[in-house]
Amino acid sequence: MKQGAQGSAATGIPQVSGEDGGAGAPMGGAARVPSQGRAGGVERGRGVSVPTARGEHVHSEPPMPVPRAVVQRASVRGQILDALRTALVTGELTPGVVYSAPALGERFGVSATPVREAMQQLAQEGAVEVVPNRGFRVVERGARELAELAEVRALIEVPVMLRLARTVSAERWADLRPLAEATVRAASTGCRATYAEADRTFHRAVLSLCGNEQLVQLADDLHRRAQWPLRTSTRSRTDLLADATEHSALLDALIAGDVDVVRVLVGEHFAG
Repeated sequence: MKQGAQGSAATGIPQVSGEDGGAGAPMGGAARVPSQGRAGGVERGRGVSVPTARGEHVHSEPPMPVPRAVVQRASVRGQILDALRTALVTGELTPGVVYSAPALGERFGVSATPVREAMQQLAQEGAVEVVPNRGFRVVERGARELAELAEVRALIEVPVMLRLARTVSAERWADLRPLAEATVRAASTGCRATYAEADRTFHRAVLSLCGNEQLVQLADDLHRRAQWPLRTSTRSRTDLLADATEHSALLDALIAGDVDVVRVLVGEHFAG
């Protein structure tokens, strides 16, 4: 895939092929101005004089230029953002260390611009902080901060899951079985980044049944923040598998409609 990420032997962070360098070349041809059904200020077909708007040019107006394509740049920026998020989860971007956009751009094989834009997005998400004239420092998270994030997530997600446990049919819960199984497969790889994505996908699918998109987006943002590891994070493959197994047990309880078991399982899941 020409625009895909490629491994970097020097850093382990995926390298993005292609240049951010701005928009692509203009698309061929001039833009066509749609016909207004008028000729010389007279509406066609009726012979009724209709004055044109002030400043409007029907015959002599030059063709409007076609907007320059911006898909390529957005695609590269998105790839870099995904790669940086993966590097955060895996610990390749070290908490407390300052990274400059130009240096990261060299690693990715692009200019500093899309890297800087991606880092600004991560700054809004709380993953990094801006260091004037230097770059971006990866935020150091303590156990207390992660516990606070887990508490906020529980305050949002647990009541929703309990409500859904009483209202959603067993058939709809059963449809989520492949997603629960996907978290187990992802955990078995031992890759924290792979598991992080599968984990969020499962939780989003559960919460989406409430029909509140704002809630789903807020919960997903908190979930992503909670996945960034501590400096001394040692979460093993066994830990990931234990977490994934809780998804399957929770889904079993939801299918069975056992609200009491659901309450215990979701409480343990967030506490863990």
